[in-house]
Amino acid sequence: MKQTFKIISLLAMMVCLSTSLVLAGAERDPLKPRVPKDQRGAAKKMKSPFYKKASKASPGIVAEGKKIFEGKGTCFNCHGKSGKGDGPAGKVLNPAPRDFTNCKFHKKRKDGELFWVIKNGSPGTGMVPLIPSAITEEEAWKVIAYERSFCKK
Repeated sequence: MKQTFKIISLLAMMVCLSTSLVLAGAERDPLKPRVPKDQRGAAKKMKSPFYKKASKASPGIVAEGKKIFEGKGTCFNCHGKSGKGDGPAGKVLNPAPRDFTNCKFHKKRKDGELFWVIKNGSPGTGMVPLIPSAITEEEAWKVIAYERSFCKK
């Protein structure tokens, strides 16, 4: 069953990649929200289960997020291991994948918005829905904790 989900996820990614393979280009507006306006309020209210007593996730959760980002989540394929949106698949996408090293992006986006995009994908981009085909909701929150670690400010 897990193998079937992986195959479906990869096929979905290939379809999205083929539809966005125009010419690789920079992210048009890195601060533009990707959650539809009518769903943004609810998304912003979603909170990570890993921030209960602190404003950020523990180093252990961040490490688990890195493992998922670079493994079964396949995030690195587009976002790159550096988080700059420079992964091998990301190089051909237009718009380019999010650059998670952009601290302005992190200050502007709430965790719930990032979760929404991981769960639902992002229309007009190569970002496909990853929940539940590739990762679980809990794993998505861990990936978000790791994505946040790319901002070094």
